[in-house]
Amino acid sequence: MFSFELLFEAALFGILLGCFYAAVSLGLSVAFGLLDVPYVAHPALLIVGAYFTYMLSGMGIDPLLAGVLLTPVFFLVGVLLYRFYYETFEKRGTDTGVRGLGFFFGIAFIIEVLLILGFGVDQRSVRASYIGSSLEIGDYRFPYRMLIAFGVALLLTLVLTLYFSKTFNGRAIKAVGQDEAALRLMGANPVKIKQLAFGIATAVNALAGAMLIIVGPVEPAMDRIYIGRTFCVVVLAGLGSMSGTLVAGLILGVVESVVLMTLGASWAPAVAFGLLLLMLGVRPQGLFGR
Repeated sequence: MFSFELLFEAALFGILLGCFYAAVSLGLSVAFGLLDVPYVAHPALLIVGAYFTYMLSGMGIDPLLAGVLLTPVFFLVGVLLYRFYYETFEKRGTDTGVRGLGFFFGIAFIIEVLLILGFGVDQRSVRASYIGSSLEIGDYRFPYRMLIAFGVALLLTLVLTLYFSKTFNGRAIKAVGQDEAALRLMGANPVKIKQLAFGIATAVNALAGAMLIIVGPVEPAMDRIYIGRTFCVVVLAGLGSMSGTLVAGLILGVVESVVLMTLGASWAPAVAFGLLLLMLGVRPQGLFGR
């Protein structure tokens, strides 16, 4: 039976879930939205971040701290990954999108196979004092794991928004996908700027991967679940908009939570693709796109 109280509760949970979706989509928003790189391996790197967090957690390191410690390592991986992509595909300038798409799909499949060989197909999870406990406010209970994801998403969005708007390198990253020639006249090397941006996009995956395994157990094939949701958030936001990514994540989270409550769990996975198709048909540039 329909209840406004249940609807309100679903909306509250959807806000927390939406911030989590925003956190795991920010890296893709940088790589795909600002650089036009078909980074379909983004969810796979997200799962890698979750598994490395699991390994560090087994050594007694807090999962949240593990995500922070992994960030510079993932930044370096992102820089090297883009350099290889540039030398192999982008530098040649022919069929970059199609070949790059195949390249990153290959990376995603290789990562999944390696994770299965290394960890098996069983789900992995971490332990921490804030996992499994909740904040009680009146009749409502808010899981601390979701509140942490909420806070991390807000922090990452704020930091990236300030970086892209207030620093020279940040503004260069926003400009490199629009006019490389003008960027060269400003004394910046477009390739190095893209390397920096791709490093940032991959580094965010370390912290987002930590959030993923804090929110719930992970398995090697989970990247297939998030590839639709992350692309939905990025397209819904408008390519390259950090604040828009947060808003789009909230929209997806709330709609998915309400659909889950009213229609059942089987309909929830279709929400992301439904919103994606709707946005592409009505407003292809996204909510905050130009």
